[in-house]
Amino acid sequence: MNLNSLCYFLLVLTAVGSALLPHPLPTWFVLSSVLTLVIYGADKLAARKAWRRVPESTLLLFGVVGGWPGAILGQQLFRHKTQKQPFRTYFMITVVVNVVVLLAAWRFWP
Repeated sequence: MNLNSLCYFLLVLTAVGSALLPHPLPTWFVLSSVLTLVIYGADKLAARKAWRRVPESTLLLFGVVGGWPGAILGQQLFRHKTQKQPFRTYFMITVVVNVVVLLAAWRFWP
């Protein structure tokens, strides 16, 4: 199993785990943020060791599905993906999309 497949497998486990707990949405954000932080750290290690990397599309997907707080922390903590301008722009778009969807869901949820 390659690193990218492992990332998606862990994301599915995170979704199942948070769905089974009493407060699924806050749990999802915490778990997906922690998972995203770990993935940023693993990708930084892979970059330093010249190993197979996590694709940027995977990092962006993890941010847009709720892991953006962990991604921001991972970027600062590991100094990873902080200089690559196209990635930073796409990442900020994913954060804005995520926050807008959350606000809309909170506002219009019955």
